[in-house]
Amino acid sequence: MKSKKLNRFAVLAAVLFFMGTLFPYAYAAADSSLKQLRTFVDVLEFVKENYVEKTDTDKLISGAIKGMVNELDDFSQYLDPKDYKDLKNDTRGDFGGLGIRLQKIDGFITVVTPMPGTPAFKAGVMPGDRILFVDDKDLDGMKLDEAVELMRGPVGSKVKITMSRKDEKSGDYKKLPDFNFKRERIVPEVVYHRMLPGKVGYLYMVDFSGHSTEEVKKALVDLQKQGMTSLVLDLRFNPGGLLTGAVDISKLFLGPDQMIVYTQGRKQEYYQEFKTSSKGEYLDIPMAVLVNQGSASASEIVSGALQDNGRAFVAGQRTFGKASVQQVLPLSGGAGLRLTIAKYYTPSGRLIQRDYRDKSKADEGGILPDVEIIVPAEEEAKVFMQYNDIVYTPGKAAPVMEFKAKDPVLDRAVEILTGKVTLESAKETSQKEAEERKAKQEAKDNK
Repeated sequence: MKSKKLNRFAVLAAVLFFMGTLFPYAYAAADSSLKQLRTFVDVLEFVKENYVEKTDTDKLISGAIKGMVNELDDFSQYLDPKDYKDLKNDTRGDFGGLGIRLQKIDGFITVVTPMPGTPAFKAGVMPGDRILFVDDKDLDGMKLDEAVELMRGPVGSKVKITMSRKDEKSGDYKKLPDFNFKRERIVPEVVYHRMLPGKVGYLYMVDFSGHSTEEVKKALVDLQKQGMTSLVLDLRFNPGGLLTGAVDISKLFLGPDQMIVYTQGRKQEYYQEFKTSSKGEYLDIPMAVLVNQGSASASEIVSGALQDNGRAFVAGQRTFGKASVQQVLPLSGGAGLRLTIAKYYTPSGRLIQRDYRDKSKADEGGILPDVEIIVPAEEEAKVFMQYNDIVYTPGKAAPVMEFKAKDPVLDRAVEILTGKVTLESAKETSQKEAEERKAKQEAKDNK
């Protein structure tokens, strides 16, 4: 009995020591948590002694820590030594991918769109496809970033992807034949631009990568040469990217000393402001920003900054709501912790991050457009799949962009910019349509 008590004490001491390495102030909080920790140790010991098969204590504790961190949000993550090593190597290695932009929708890892010229596009992957398995590993319940990591790997390596696709007639998802991909280095064209009727310049950003700002500047110069008098910045299906890119793009359109975004956490040291320092090069051009449920992160920072500063009106659908700051902390034994330490706020103080775990907050977070226009997913997919046929070839002129798919969001933005419809009347129409949708949904729920 004495040795058993000593063993229990040793386990408790080990847990407290581990917590001490995780957080410097853990010992100060240990007194208030001692009862819970004793319960944890009791369960651990009972499992070790009575479970039908022999257990590994390290794995049990690691699993408990993962469970604790998973309770926080979808982006915090405990990294065992192997995952932490892979994370560090990911910034240095020669990694490739498939060219798929993903979201987690209704619990499934879902394709937003394949990028032009990539393995995914060439294989016929479509927006809305659900990814079920990666190399026979079930993605059910897996976080988005974990699924993405499974799909990435050394350039030239192979990976098998199992997907399902929605049947247009029945509405059910049906399993597709397995896709066998060879990973490639993904270097997508990040900016497309063209002139629209009424001297409206159109600029579509695929993401915010290292060269986005440079490419946007080139596109704007070209549009000005073509006589642009107003601009549409399209950030639909743009998953974001670098914070510096979002800040630099915003600076092009804002005046001096204007807030772009700020971060705030529990600690004062996590508060940080991002402002402009001088007048933007394109401060005076009338402007619209297009967003949808696929616009996330840096896209939300830009659209929120331009909207709050009264610089542009936003049209489309409420954005995804992903804007939090993670810090990676090394732990003893080679493990690591990726922890959300702050969140992004628009200049007016709106929280961008959306809490998907709390269904009562479904209408909070993200960027709500000034002019909300709901477009069925399949129609939006047709609009953006047209870009898959436009791939720039170095040394050759950009192809003529001719589009036939109807785009009600872009059409409404152009009507407002060219004066065919006033912004106020467009807002009123948008509000009435939103009220009608809400009434229909409430009637449906009450049946």
